[in-house]
Amino acid sequence: MFLEFALAFLIGSIPTGFWYAKFFHNLDIRQHGSGNIGATNSYRVIGKKAAIIVLFIDLLKGLIPVLLTKYLDFSSENVLLAGVFAVLGHLFSPFLNFRGGKGIATAFGVILGFSPLAALCAVLVFGAVLYFSKMVSLGSIFGVLTFWIYILITKVMGPLWWISTVLAILLIVSHRKNISRIIQGKESKI
Repeated sequence: MFLEFALAFLIGSIPTGFWYAKFFHNLDIRQHGSGNIGATNSYRVIGKKAAIIVLFIDLLKGLIPVLLTKYLDFSSENVLLAGVFAVLGHLFSPFLNFRGGKGIATAFGVILGFSPLAALCAVLVFGAVLYFSKMVSLGSIFGVLTFWIYILITKVMGPLWWISTVLAILLIVSHRKNISRIIQGKESKI
C-alpha cells in the first residue's frame, strides 16, 4: 500500500498550471493574478484554453490514483486515502518547494473516481453556489462540504467519514485566504 500512496502523492504533485504557463507562455503564474497555480487563475491570466487543460489534467491527478487502487481491489477506505494522498501532493508539491494549488480539481477527480453520484451532487451544489455568488472559491468550498455530507449520510460515522473529514479540512484550510476575503467582501468574482 505504501507504494500506491507514494505514487498517488507523486501524481498529485505535478504542478500542471505552473508548468503549462512556464512552457507555453514563459511566465511564472504564481507572480500573476491570485498567484495560484490552478485553473481559475490560469483562466484569468492566460485564458480559457489554458484553464481547460489545467482543469482536466488536475482532475486526472485525483482520478487516476483512485481508479488504480480500485482496480487493485483496495478497500474503499484505502481507495479514498489514495485520493487524499493525491490531493496532498497537489497542495504540497515537491516540484514547487512543497507549495502548490488549492486542490479542488484534483479532489473532484478523487470524488468522481470514488463515487460518480457524490461527484454529481458536488457539481450541482458548486454550480448553484457559483451561479448565485459568482465566486469560484465559495462554490468549491460548498462542493467539498457536499461530498463530506454525502459520505456522512451514506456511510454514517465510519473510517470513510473520517477520511472525508480530513479531505474537507485540507481543502477548506487551503481556501483560508479566500474565506477571509469573502467575509470582508473582497473576494474576486467571475
